[in-house]
Amino acid sequence: MARTSTPPPNAFVASLKAIADNSFDSVMITAAAKGSPILYVNKAFTALTGYSAKSVIGKSPAMLQGPATDTATLDALRRCLQAGKVFEGRAINYDSKKKPFVMHWRVVPVKLARGKPAEYYIAIQRNANLTRAG
Repeated sequence: MARTSTPPPNAFVASLKAIADNSFDSVMITAAAKGSPILYVNKAFTALTGYSAKSVIGKSPAMLQGPATDTATLDALRRCLQAGKVFEGRAINYDSKKKPFVMHWRVVPVKLARGKPAEYYIAIQRNANLTRAG
């Protein structure tokens, strides 16, 4: 039987980055700080929203919101994250051309130490208007 072991930290981080970079779903990492500045987005984010990584790094994910974005959903997101819980939901967001689409997303708080608040959030996102084959 093959033994498995945890890869060294650098290899593990490199593996996770490769997964995020090549995911079919959009991946966004934000700081758990005021305004939740965007730290990372993958190619699927650019395909989904039309925004390049360069144009969004340091900005708030609120840039994707607009007049039809449901504030009750955003309030539920805030409550979950403040409680350190995973959030999953759908809301109308807007791409770089201001065209609305329904975003289905899951946001996961990342804690670097047990008992401490989240330092980062990872959002996995997809266009809920599109159906998947299979």
